[in-house]
Amino acid sequence: MSLIDNTQSSNSIRNYALGILVVVYTFNFIDRQILSILLESIKTDLGLSDTSLGFLTGFAFALFYATLGIPIAKYADKGNRRNLIALSIGVWSFMTALSGLAQNFFHLLFARIGVGVGEAGCSPPAHSMIADYFPANKRSTALGIYSLGIPFGIMFGLFAGGWINEVFGWRLAFFVVGIPGILLAFIFRFTVKEPIRGQAEGKIDSENQPSIFETISYLIKKRSFRHLVFAAALAAFVGYGAITWLPSFFQRSYGMQTSDVGWYLGLILGIPGGLGIFLGGYLSDYFGAKNVKWSLWVAAIAMALTVPFNVYVYLSPTATMSFLWLIIPVALGNFYQAATFSQTQGLVELRMRSVAAAILLFIINIIGLGFGPQSVGILSDLLHSEYGKDSLRYSLLIFAFLKLWCAFHYYMAGKYLKEDLIKN
Repeated sequence: MSLIDNTQSSNSIRNYALGILVVVYTFNFIDRQILSILLESIKTDLGLSDTSLGFLTGFAFALFYATLGIPIAKYADKGNRRNLIALSIGVWSFMTALSGLAQNFFHLLFARIGVGVGEAGCSPPAHSMIADYFPANKRSTALGIYSLGIPFGIMFGLFAGGWINEVFGWRLAFFVVGIPGILLAFIFRFTVKEPIRGQAEGKIDSENQPSIFETISYLIKKRSFRHLVFAAALAAFVGYGAITWLPSFFQRSYGMQTSDVGWYLGLILGIPGGLGIFLGGYLSDYFGAKNVKWSLWVAAIAMALTVPFNVYVYLSPTATMSFLWLIIPVALGNFYQAATFSQTQGLVELRMRSVAAAILLFIINIIGLGFGPQSVGILSDLLHSEYGKDSLRYSLLIFAFLKLWCAFHYYMAGKYLKEDLIKN
């Protein structure tokens, strides 16, 4: 086989792997976020408070998802990442389907914990595989494409969940989105090739794996990572809080039905959201090639620009105006993802990559996913006596201003990035 044939074969293998990883991540977020469109129905059926619902959507999932992600990633840095991802898909899909059988808060809590346990084995090894498939100058774009699973998953979850809930009830929605994932687990296991570590950069794998604590120590010493991870956590805090509660916001403040909310919100979170993730990765690579600082300063600018638009989103007098204003902050709010994950992979050694991604995801998800939805729910309950059904509106608005703090830390991370990459 000629060199050209080898190159074409290699490109086909990595492009197929990236494509199916997007599908996997899409299922990941369908199963994770479908609960948000079903919250009002579950609240009525099981008699739960906003604080309880915030716990189910946030901390109950995030604690196990983030905590187990680190030891699972430790295995991924020495074992077969493909097989681990396949097993994880099967676990979270089964537990999603099981959610449809819940008869009370504790049944649903158990199922959500199971989804978190399964999904803990997805992104860290996926990031590591992508880093081995794609060179550094294409990595942000590749991770941006992978991250399209987030808006796609949210979009399809809202579409399916909203319509199925309206016609058949919330229980069937969990079965419909959970069961196909079990088939996907087998497809992934038997069609994806495990990449050679370091192949994209021509690095030789020493096979010496640092401990989790060595990796944590390695990252903490880098000022760019300290600012980067806190910025990403703040972005996730606001983002997960909004994604979880926006369906309820439109139902309560504007009297919309779940099917309508699922359709319009799904389109906005899916299309502008996906475009934002892709553009964030592309612009990070483009401007970062000229000056590496700009790979993160792009995210800083985007985060700051979301704030004024969110004011109009939450204070619009009609649902139509609110949806229209939502388009821009949804796109800009996703600019940070690809650059954050890409630069983290670039800051560490080969057999630190899965663990580094897991550490990043641990902090992002404990602060963002764990406390974001929960905090919005708690503040909504506290404001209810004064604002009634609009308490959720003002809770979401207050937390939206945290994006300014987030922008500051992305600026600082970019400032120190070049120095830390040279040290690496």
